[in-house]
Amino acid sequence: MTSVLTALLAVVIAAGAAIVLVEAVHWVVRRLGRRSTLLNDLANTAHRPFLATVTIFAVQQAVRGFAGPFPGRAGVLHALVILVIAAIAWLVGALLLVLEDLALARWRVDVPDNMKARRVKTQVVMLRRVTVAGIVVLTVGVMLMTFPNVRALGASLIASAGLISVIAALAAQSTLGNLIAGLQLAFSDAVRIDDVVVVEGEWGRIEELTLTYVAVQIWDDRRLILPTSYFTTKPFQNWTRTGSAVLGTAEIDVDWSAPVEPMRAELRAVCEGTELWDGRVCVLQVTEATGGMIRLRALVSAHDAGSLWDLRCLVRERLVGWVFEHQRDSLPRLRADVARDERVLPGRTAQPPAADRPADEAEAGGDARVFGGTGDGDERAVAFSGPDEQAAPAGSGMRQ
Repeated sequence: MTSVLTALLAVVIAAGAAIVLVEAVHWVVRRLGRRSTLLNDLANTAHRPFLATVTIFAVQQAVRGFAGPFPGRAGVLHALVILVIAAIAWLVGALLLVLEDLALARWRVDVPDNMKARRVKTQVVMLRRVTVAGIVVLTVGVMLMTFPNVRALGASLIASAGLISVIAALAAQSTLGNLIAGLQLAFSDAVRIDDVVVVEGEWGRIEELTLTYVAVQIWDDRRLILPTSYFTTKPFQNWTRTGSAVLGTAEIDVDWSAPVEPMRAELRAVCEGTELWDGRVCVLQVTEATGGMIRLRALVSAHDAGSLWDLRCLVRERLVGWVFEHQRDSLPRLRADVARDERVLPGRTAQPPAADRPADEAEAGGDARVFGGTGDGDERAVAFSGPDEQAAPAGSGMRQ
C-alpha cells in the first residue's frame, strides 16, 4: 500500500510540475508570437501535443524512479511507454504542420497571377498527407515492437516477407495505383488546386486533391469525385495549365444575306464596352455555310474561365439582339420551291424529253461524269468494272 501511495504522489507531483512548466513556456511563446508568425503558429498548434508529451514523460519517469514495486507495475510502465510514443508522434506531426503552414503563407492564391502559388500549395498539401500517413504508420510500428511476442513474430515472418509483399501488392493494387497517381499529379504539374478543368463533359475547378481522389467543383456547385488515377490514364481539359487567361466562342446562325462587317463592328463594340474582355482577342468569322444558313463564330478572350463564360453569353445575347433589331431580313429562314403540276411557269420554256433532245445535248459532257466522257473517266470506268463475261472461263460461274 505504501508503494502505491508513493507512486500516486510521485505521479501527481510530476504531472503538476510538467503542466506548470508547459504553461509557462506557452505564455512566453504567445507573448513573443505577437511579433513572429512562426511562434504564434507554434503556440496555437503545438501547445496540446507538447503538453501531452511532457506530462506523460514526467509521469513515466516518476513511476520508474520513485515508485517501488506494486502490483501491475510492469503493465503501467508499458502503457506509459506506448502513450509517450503516441504523444511524441503527435508533437512531431504538429511541428511539421507548422512548418508546412509557414511555407504556404509565403504563397497567396487569392491574386490574379497565382499559378506558381497553386502549384506550391498542391505539392505541400500532398506532402502533408504523406507525412501524416508516414508518421501514423511508423508510430503504430514502434508501438507494436514494444511487445515481445510481436517482435518474435516479426522475426519469424522475415523469411516470408517476399510472399506477403506480393499478396499485399495484389490486394492493394488499386489503392497503391491511386497513391502513386496522386504523387505524380502533385509533382508533374498536370493539374493543381483551383485549376479549371473539363472532365466527363463537366466544367469545374479542382477543389481538393488527395492521394486517392480528386474533388472537382462543378459550375453549378455539384461535386464530381474522381480517383486520382483518372487524371493519369484518361484525357481531360485543363484551361489554366499555363495561365488563367482563356479563349472562348459564341456561335449564331443567320441567313446568307446577313452583313458580316457590321456584325464585326458590333462585336468589337460589345467587347470594348465590358470589363469582362481582357483586350486580347475579338474575332468574328464565318465558319460554315451549309443548310441554307451561315454560322458566325465570335472568338473572344477573358482573364479567367468565369469571366469568359459571362463574356460568351453577353456576346451571344448582343449579337442576337442586333440582328433582330437592325437586320431582321438576316434571320434564319427556310426556302422551298413547290410545284403542284407540270405547267410551265411564266418566263420558263418547256424542256423536251431526253429522247427528243439532240444527241450532243442528251449526252452529258465530261464535266458531269466521273466514270466516262473523258480519257481519265474511261480508265476509271475500266478499273471499277467487273470482269468481262466473255473472258471468263467456261463453267466458272462468274457473273458481271
